[in-house]
Amino acid sequence: MRLLHTSDWHLGRSFHRVNMLEAQADFITHLVATVRETSADAVVVSGDVYDRAVPPLAAVELFDEALHRLADLGVPTVMISGNHDSARRLGVGAGLIGRAGIHLRTRPSDAGTPVVLADAHGDVAFYGLPYLEPALVKDEFAVEKAGHEAVLAAAMERVRADLATRAPGTRSVVLAHAFVTGGRGSDSERDITVGGVAAVPVSVFDGVDYAALGHLHGCQTLTERVRYSGSPLAYSFSETEHRKSMWLVDLDATGQVTAERLDCPVPRPLARVRGTLDELLADPALTPHEDAWIEATLTDAVRPADPMARLTARFPHTLSLVFAPERAPDDPEVSYARRLAGRDDHEIAQDFVTHVRGAGPDERETAVLREAFDAVRADDARREVAR
Repeated sequence: MRLLHTSDWHLGRSFHRVNMLEAQADFITHLVATVRETSADAVVVSGDVYDRAVPPLAAVELFDEALHRLADLGVPTVMISGNHDSARRLGVGAGLIGRAGIHLRTRPSDAGTPVVLADAHGDVAFYGLPYLEPALVKDEFAVEKAGHEAVLAAAMERVRADLATRAPGTRSVVLAHAFVTGGRGSDSERDITVGGVAAVPVSVFDGVDYAALGHLHGCQTLTERVRYSGSPLAYSFSETEHRKSMWLVDLDATGQVTAERLDCPVPRPLARVRGTLDELLADPALTPHEDAWIEATLTDAVRPADPMARLTARFPHTLSLVFAPERAPDDPEVSYARRLAGRDDHEIAQDFVTHVRGAGPDERETAVLREAFDAVRADDARREVAR
């Protein structure tokens, strides 16, 4: 069976001040054409269809168009909700839509209920695991402590239990939206850390033939059987080096996997440039970037006059301007920035306690801080669900 694996469309999202809806529509057209050209047997979409729980009308219309075009192909599509989606909204009408061959899996309770498709070699069971917010699904999966690994492991137990009841030789595909150990993140993904842990081990997916992952925006291979497709478009300058693509995956009669990476259309290249304003305006090596979307970091010791206007004269698609004056190593601003670099909210809170009190939080206080951050995250998730 041949699968086209994609994820993280983020319909309705902008790139800085650029409306990306036209580029997203171009991707949908490319997706439909690729399904035809490759003779794919199924399409899997591993979450974050929309960029937010209540997407703009134009994004909903584009999604509606995508559903109709995929259904017209006669090629089944299996789709899950991600952490940016409202699972309830995305899942409205799932039963009816399923009759058209578009299978939406947005309810955690359906983790062990597959979409079963067949090819010349027998059945392939597709299990859709929507994004599992630990605080909201802990009771559903009867885990003692809310955590990503615990709830995803419990969901996978349901997958394995169902798979064990099926005919010998039944192949299996799992769609999941999670941060799996070994994956490389970018700035455009929403943090899903709970209890100080965001990642789950890749071994959670043992026992299935292919795990089609979503959430991380860079296309990557964790094992031959566990892959992220990445987002089809760049949504932050941290993705400048990404090659945006989809996976074309073949499952043979025994469940062995071969995969080919297929490129997605690039609306405009990205570039990060750094230097003084005069250097950026004069450097001939930057000529290839003059038509790119630009993030410019200015290192001038004193902020220059009208930097954006002067930059856009050479780089008309400059979207982001960062000031990072070159300073002496002992400058207070430098040392503060270094202290914050790479630290999460919990670590910064611990540093604040140390700064104010002269001693860091003890084990009990650290747990209280952790619980407070997790409670805020869970509260945000509940509000998203309630919208």
